[in-house]
Amino acid sequence: MAIKKETSEASVTVARKVNGKKSVPTSTISKPKKPVSKKPVQKNGTTDSRNVSYERALMKVLTEVKNGNFSTRMDNGQDGINGRISETLNEIIELNEKMMLEFTKAGKIIGKQGKLTERIPLPKGRGSWVSGVDSLNTLISDLVHPTIEIAHVIGSVANGDLSEEMPMEIGGHALKGEFLSIAKEVNYMVKQLNLFSREVTRVAREVGSEGKLGGQARVKGVAGVWKDLTDSVNQTIHWIFSFHGISDCF
Repeated sequence: MAIKKETSEASVTVARKVNGKKSVPTSTISKPKKPVSKKPVQKNGTTDSRNVSYERALMKVLTEVKNGNFSTRMDNGQDGINGRISETLNEIIELNEKMMLEFTKAGKIIGKQGKLTERIPLPKGRGSWVSGVDSLNTLISDLVHPTIEIAHVIGSVANGDLSEEMPMEIGGHALKGEFLSIAKEVNYMVKQLNLFSREVTRVAREVGSEGKLGGQARVKGVAGVWKDLTDSVNQTIHWIFSFHGISDCF
C-alpha cells in the first residue's frame, strides 16, 4: 500500500492506492493561513500627522471655551467627520457668545438705564437653551413687577390718591420673603397717611365748620414724624383758640 501526497496552497490531500487503483481521499488537512495585517492607508505618510494636527487644534479651542473665550472658532477647512465636528462646535460656541452678549446688554439696559420692560432674546436657541433663557427672563419679571407696583402706589400717593395699596399677589403668585415685607411696609405707610389725613380733615371740619372747639387729632400707633405732625396740628388748634382767649375746651 502506497501513500501519495498531493499538496496545494490551502490544503494537503492524503490518498491511498488499493489493488493498484487510486481510492477516494481519506482526509484533508487544512494548512493555517497567515493573518493579513490591516494598516491604515496613508497618502504620502500624511494621514496620521493631519489627525494629530486636528486633535491639537480641537483641544486648543476647547480649552479657550472652558476659560470663557467665546471668540475662538475651529477651522472650517476640514472634510468628513472632522469637518462636521468643527461646524457643530462652532455653532455651540457662537450660541454661547450671543447669549453672553444678550446677558450683558440686558444687565445694562435694565440695571443701569432703568428700562424694566427689556428681556433677553435667543432667536436660534432650542431645548435647554430656550428653557434657561426663559427662566432668566422670568426671574427678571419677578424682580421688576414688585418694583413697578411700588412705583405705582407711590405715584398715587404723590398725586393725593391714598386708596392704592400694594397687592399681596403678583402674576398669579403670592409675594414671599423680602417682597412680602416691602409690600407690607408700603401698605402700612399708605395706611398711616390715610389715618393722618382723615384726622386732620375731621378736626378741621369739627372746629371750623361745626364749632366743636375741643377737637383734637388722634392717630393710634403713630411714632416719629407722624406723631410730631399730629402733635403739631393739635398745638396749632390750641394756640389759635388760646390766642382768642378760648382755652376752656382743652
